Amino acid sequence: MSHDFTVGSIPRKLFLFSLPILLANLLQASMQLINGLWVGNLLGSEAFATVTVATTVLTLVLAFVLGLNNATLTIFAQLRGARDEGATNAYLGAFAILLVALSMLIGMGGYLFAEQLLALFNTPRSILEMTTEYVRITFIGTLFLVGYNFVGTLLRAFGDSRTPLYFVLLATVLAAVLGPLFIAGLSMGVNGAAWSMVLAQATAFLYSLVYLARRRHKYPVKPRLPGLAEFRTILELGIPSGVQMMVIYAGMAVILSLVNAYGDGVVAGFGAAQRLDSIILMPAVALGTAVNAMAAQNIGADQWARVTQITRAGVGFNVSIMMVIAGVLLVWAEPLIRLFIQDPDSVAFGVSYLRIIALFYPFIGLNFIFNGVVRSSGAMFQVLALNIISLWILRVPLAYVLARLHDEQGIALGIGISFLLSSLFSMAYYRWGGWREKELFRQGGSADQPPGLLQRLRFARPGRERRRK
Repeated sequence: MSHDFTVGSIPRKLFLFSLPILLANLLQASMQLINGLWVGNLLGSEAFATVTVATTVLTLVLAFVLGLNNATLTIFAQLRGARDEGATNAYLGAFAILLVALSMLIGMGGYLFAEQLLALFNTPRSILEMTTEYVRITFIGTLFLVGYNFVGTLLRAFGDSRTPLYFVLLATVLAAVLGPLFIAGLSMGVNGAAWSMVLAQATAFLYSLVYLARRRHKYPVKPRLPGLAEFRTILELGIPSGVQMMVIYAGMAVILSLVNAYGDGVVAGFGAAQRLDSIILMPAVALGTAVNAMAAQNIGADQWARVTQITRAGVGFNVSIMMVIAGVLLVWAEPLIRLFIQDPDSVAFGVSYLRIIALFYPFIGLNFIFNGVVRSSGAMFQVLALNIISLWILRVPLAYVLARLHDEQGIALGIGISFLLSSLFSMAYYRWGGWREKELFRQGGSADQPPGLLQRLRFARPGRERRRK
């Protein structure tokens, strides 16, 4: 179902739009989980370690190109709101060229230099050869992974979050079925797990292309040769968006190094809490993506009053959901942690960590909402700066300082306080920052750009005062 977010009930549309995004995120996470379960149960701990290391390395390497999806969402949602099919086709052509080129470059580079890349991450020599083969196979599928994620984000920009859920569902089911078949049935070992993921993603990508081709009446898009202006705008948004993903993962790695200093028990408890954390934050992530698309459509249509209403609805949903989750964690932290580990010391740390961090979940959720709305204007550098403040100026130093004062219990407290402070920075920039003055399509267009594009997208800016009401 495709939604026009420039009309109708905002709370209702926000709920209906964000729910399939949440389900897709859960499926995406379960794909890696199922793959790991098959490998661990059928091949043992060394093979499981191979998949764990490979997944971490691939996530970091692909962070930049997958970060371009934020640019995809903002650009096409604004164009959708402006009802400009000509510009949509030009930007579709530009994205196709860039993503194919980057995917091929990363895929070939990763395949050729997989062993050297793994050496940079201090991969144990006992699993280096096995992990190298796994990583090389996975890099072959770079185009498929990037491709079906791009099509899914494109459809979300058009207001359709349900169809991308089907793409992810197809990939997840195929990976779950092909995994044991390739690993044990065809005796391919850990390489079978890699090929099952590649084939699942390739099938999802091909299905997404067929879906678009068969529904031209619903999505009348046809890529055309772009000009320099389209590439310039994409890179202006895409580079800081990609760097932002790398900044986030690097910050997480530094926090993990702090945790490692407290021994195996704390590491295990932290790992269990992080597995829950990644699931708990998914509603906030889904709401952030939803308000990004909805606000961008209304910015493209120059309906700034609805942008404010979308922000308020997002904040309301986030606070309500995160407070319920916090209550659940305060009561049932221990049985949830015991789903992953049983060692008493590890469980004790994991439970303590979850109960402390639960109190701050509503604040990290606010970051996703305010940053999503700011991102919808195309202010990617500003969102990058907010993430640098959140991770490197607040979270990492506070975690280290409070860990020194309160031992391992200070880690959760430092991270939680950083959630609170970073939400204040995001809220302040949303309220008083200059993101509303961002003109995404201000550059001159290509020679064959449809007349009137800039007039429609430069916005008849009615004045900052009215937009901030």
